Amino acid sequence: MTLMQPVAPTVAPETDRPAPDRLIAGDPVFTTWNLEDRDGLYCGIWESTPGTWRAVYDEWEYCYIHAGVLVVTPEDGAPVTYRAGDSFIVRPGWRGTWQVVETVRKDYVIRL
Repeated sequence: MTLMQPVAPTVAPETDRPAPDRLIAGDPVFTTWNLEDRDGLYCGIWESTPGTWRAVYDEWEYCYIHAGVLVVTPEDGAPVTYRAGDSFIVRPGWRGTWQVVETVRKDYVIRL
């Protein structure tokens, strides 16, 4: 094992979709390259095609958007649009919707 890992899609990707009871619109497909998975820490690259779904966070996540357009709307707030070059943190307990307007690719760091 190397102690330095490039953040590039160097592992086989996993694909998924939102749970049917959370899907609001479209048919988004998630592609994830999970580069690190240890001690409650997950890091990698995530991509989603357009669509809208309800999201619930029990974990902390840092995101950096490389491509695309994403509109995130908290249950109790106004929508926020993120584009390439933007970054944000989601804290445990966050609830709302994610709407991918243009296919999004982001780096992520998740801490349970």
